[in-house]
Amino acid sequence: MNAGYRSVFRPGLFAGQLIVVTGGGSGIGRCTAHELAALGAHVVLVGRKLDKLQTVAEEIVVDGGHASFHACDIRQEGEVQALVTAIVVAHGRIHGLVNNAGGQYISPLEKIGAKGWQAVLDTNLMGGFLVAREVYLQSMQDHGGSIVNIVADMWGSMPGMGHSGAARAGMVSFTETAALEWARSGVRVNAVAPGYIASSGMDHYPPEAGPMLREMRETVPLGRFGNEAETAAAITFLLSPAASFVSGSVLRVDGARPQVRMGWGAVAAPAEAQGRDAVKPFDGFHRYAMPKVFQ
Repeated sequence: MNAGYRSVFRPGLFAGQLIVVTGGGSGIGRCTAHELAALGAHVVLVGRKLDKLQTVAEEIVVDGGHASFHACDIRQEGEVQALVTAIVVAHGRIHGLVNNAGGQYISPLEKIGAKGWQAVLDTNLMGGFLVAREVYLQSMQDHGGSIVNIVADMWGSMPGMGHSGAARAGMVSFTETAALEWARSGVRVNAVAPGYIASSGMDHYPPEAGPMLREMRETVPLGRFGNEAETAAAITFLLSPAASFVSGSVLRVDGARPQVRMGWGAVAAPAEAQGRDAVKPFDGFHRYAMPKVFQ
């Protein structure tokens, strides 16, 4: 195993396996790709920006892993079909898929136009469906495999990002349906729902959102943000043989944030509790950088 990434999983866990990670050029996708490669997988990075994908692939190779990359707009059916065909031709069987690509912007419902609504649904729901369907049809239908869809903390919905909440809820339903329909082929389908994760994606929000972002930790019972490595570990578990009887499930990584209700008052754990072993941040990703909004 790569000595850089401090994974809790055994060395060589995914040796000989090919795992596709969409949205692999940054944030949770980048971190997950690093962990999977450190555990022996050949990781195929997918995204729209070749330069970002190439940078991550080079990082993985420098760290001793194996990676390749493909540019693709996952919202376009033809591009997705061609992408999966190219991967299968080049590498053969696809063992795992991390459906991580996504994006949204902050806006109240009344200010979201039809174009903006459709763009977020296409990225977070349609794109994930198209990639999963093609991976199933072109590889997993015949060989089995594991799919992990990345959703979000949308329990109670997502005021201020209603388009993303609707798309993520749809992806949860898709996950449950696919787990049922594709089980006959030996395919498991699960989802990971990150809560407030200090990831590079937070730097894409406008500067005026900074104070709100910095205050969000006070609404988390564990009293802090999660990090990319804690999310990647959940994804890695669901891809692993240890999860062989887990399908149709959503694994939350959110510090109990959805349990918070109005009228409960201050919920964040005090500093002395935050430092206890069971809840201390897992510092697994050796290349992690704190988002600028928190620096």
